[in-house]
Amino acid sequence: MNYWPLLGILLVVIGFALRLNPMLVVTVAALATGLLAGLDLNEVISTFGKAFNDNRIIAIVWIVLPVIGLLERFGLQQRAAAVIRGMRNATTGRLLLLYLAYRQVTAAIGLHSTAGHPQTVRPLVAPMAIAAAEKQHGALDPVTSDKVKSYAAATDNVGLFFGEDIFFAIGSIVLIQQTLLTYGYNLAPLQLALWAIPTAIAAFLIHGGRVLILDRSLRGVGR
Repeated sequence: MNYWPLLGILLVVIGFALRLNPMLVVTVAALATGLLAGLDLNEVISTFGKAFNDNRIIAIVWIVLPVIGLLERFGLQQRAAAVIRGMRNATTGRLLLLYLAYRQVTAAIGLHSTAGHPQTVRPLVAPMAIAAAEKQHGALDPVTSDKVKSYAAATDNVGLFFGEDIFFAIGSIVLIQQTLLTYGYNLAPLQLALWAIPTAIAAFLIHGGRVLILDRSLRGVGR
């Protein structure tokens, strides 16, 4: 067995440790792995091209990110915050609880890309959560503001992570199925998805309680 291609992993570790450009590090590591595996340069580049063509939907990111950047430049965060300030009963905890429910439900039916950190948390959810906190408690200090932002990001993570396993046509379900199969448990993807529902409900209750407790912790922090 040829272990030399594993040096590509070492190149990735070293590159990230030195804080080099991630795209450059991954590209160099992939080229090195292909060459060490015995492929010539043309074969490695052809493999790159085929993989890119087979997964060309990834290129959509290059369209979405500039659009989000332009929206932010022209006041998307400020408008989102203004909407929350106009709602009398809006609080940070209630807002994040609503977003958690939305994230879990959409992830459970396979709509994973309808939300996320770059497209919703940074331009919408985090500014709205901070605006709700400031409306209730006054201006926030930097530490408290960062805390609210972290809760907004965590809400997206929890909603997606525990919601997507309910959707049986996803890679994580296949991975779980194949892992269990090696231990003699032959389960259908639908069976695994159904058993993900109690976990998703528990995650909603636990993290939902955390964001509501956040409202209490914000009392008295305004200045």
